[in-house]
Amino acid sequence: MDFRTQSASLDALAGVNADALVLLLAGDSLPVGLDAALAGAVKDAIKLGDFELKAGKTLVLQRVAGVKAPRLVLAGVGKPTLKSARAAVLAALAALKGRGAAHAAIAYAGFEALSDSLVEQTVLAAKEAVYVYRHTKPSAPAAAKLNKLTLLAAKDEAKAVKTGLARGEAIGAGIELAREAANLPPNVATPTYLGEQVKAIGKSHGLKVEVLDQKAVEKLGMGSFLAVAKGSTEPLRFIVARYEGAAKTVAPVVLVGKGITFDSGGISLKPGAGMDEMKFDMGGAASVLGTLRAVAELKPKLNLVAIIAACENMPAGNAVKPGDVVTSMSGQTIEILNTDAEGRLILCDALTYAERFKPAVVVDIATLTGACVIALGGVRSGMYASDDELAGALLAAGDAALDPCWRMPLDEEYDDGLKSNFADVANVAGREGGSITAAKFLQRFASKYRWGHLDIAGTAWKGGGAKGSTGRPVGLLTHFVLSQGR
Repeated sequence: MDFRTQSASLDALAGVNADALVLLLAGDSLPVGLDAALAGAVKDAIKLGDFELKAGKTLVLQRVAGVKAPRLVLAGVGKPTLKSARAAVLAALAALKGRGAAHAAIAYAGFEALSDSLVEQTVLAAKEAVYVYRHTKPSAPAAAKLNKLTLLAAKDEAKAVKTGLARGEAIGAGIELAREAANLPPNVATPTYLGEQVKAIGKSHGLKVEVLDQKAVEKLGMGSFLAVAKGSTEPLRFIVARYEGAAKTVAPVVLVGKGITFDSGGISLKPGAGMDEMKFDMGGAASVLGTLRAVAELKPKLNLVAIIAACENMPAGNAVKPGDVVTSMSGQTIEILNTDAEGRLILCDALTYAERFKPAVVVDIATLTGACVIALGGVRSGMYASDDELAGALLAAGDAALDPCWRMPLDEEYDDGLKSNFADVANVAGREGGSITAAKFLQRFASKYRWGHLDIAGTAWKGGGAKGSTGRPVGLLTHFVLSQGR
């Protein structure tokens, strides 16, 4: 979608040239200074009972006298928050769907000021409204006719608009990349495919990229990662990309993504119902991929390292078995009690590998546990952090991006369930507190730096009729990375 900006005051909106004029109306009364033709149209619609100044209300009017745009879309915002404004944009653009409008202009009425965050969320909502997966679906609907969006703002809001537009377009591109990667079928989005995607970003944005094969991973001593991959004929990939926007002496932010491109559960085989959705088990890797793209577009003055450990988890005669003991890159031995708890097994070696970058902070992202879905549903991602400052930064980033998380505990007592008679640690504990004990397992391999963990099992994708990747938490991660450069 082509995004543009245009200077236009509230009293001159009727003269805006577009296929549709979208008027976002915040508050419970008409704003002072609104163009007379538009104010009259809104008052008439309210009087007729066709529209209300409430959140979620929309109305499409055609050929309004005195308004240049042939379509006028009224969208109630209610209380002017980022969340309500984004919802209003989505509702307004949904109301335009199928109406033939190629160019829409959006005006903000009743807001105290047009912030960069509001512009960012407008852009993200617009990108979400027109997204359709079509790579392997020839029968998918044609691309949306709406392909141009003009944001209308006062002259003194130009700086905020420019900042929000740049950030929204970059994060939006990252979200779309993450969604596409996760939505692709697992016979297409393989570990090799992920490596190729990172190489493509590296080539287009001047990043340093390494894609390690099995031989290189064996040389590094990643016995835990190798154990998960051995049951599949699809070759593993260990992917490292470096964005360098600051001096080499500046410690980098490191993001680590779980890239299980298909998870059968291995020998601890999952039930067949819903197993197709295990193509989304690389949602952590997809979000790192999208965040890397967004950060590279924005060019902040910081250093970022993106690490993706990618493989399949499959049953086979040579697959890892319950009861096997493997040696991780850290030297710690792991008793594998359940092969379906494989994400932590590939992440632990990636977390050890991250030590070599002497990072300022490391955050791993994984569709790790069904327990987190039970705890938090699909609204907030589970968040764990080694210190309060990091937890606060992740919470703030999630709130700023409308991609929220919730801090979970890391009490030492949760370690008890991971004790093993035959290894340094078991890969699972009991059912109780499953997301927490998974995080406690990972924490053992992240003791040499500040560490955060996002369990996105409930937020990375949706099931049912809306089945598909959400692209989360690209927004949260991008805002977090940007905050580390301040």
